[in-house]
Amino acid sequence: MSALLAAFPGLPNAAEPVPGWVTGGQPTEQQLKAFKAAGGEVVLDNRDPMEPRPFDEPGAVRAAGLEYISVPIVHGAVTTDTMKQMHHALQRLERKKALLHCSSGNRTAAALIPYLMVDKKMEQEDAVDLAMSIGLRSADLMEIAVTYASGLSG
Repeated sequence: MSALLAAFPGLPNAAEPVPGWVTGGQPTEQQLKAFKAAGGEVVLDNRDPMEPRPFDEPGAVRAAGLEYISVPIVHGAVTTDTMKQMHHALQRLERKKALLHCSSGNRTAAALIPYLMVDKKMEQEDAVDLAMSIGLRSADLMEIAVTYASGLSG
């Protein structure tokens, strides 16, 4: 287990599907501090800013000395453009140590599919299997992610 992943004991669906990128659900303030201490650099938050949260995450992230990026993936309003925004954000995070999260890991795992297929050259089935293993539960999100990725690689 990497030091980055070890910074998140108890994080729902915690995984490191790409070296240097931890994915999962909502972190705690203590986990954010531990992530920074383990070498973390950036937190990419996929939650809707209107979702209830246990603390001021943007403030806590910045107070911990981490960069905060918000790319909301809003339940019921996800389009291929949403996946495009997330894909571009992930491309900018290459070679950075990052936490990518939503509330449970479901939305973040889905949004990782285009990056895995296009940038990491994974087969669709392998990318979807990996996303499912790290928290993807929504068939709708999976379909939108695969549709976007297929349009780029097809």
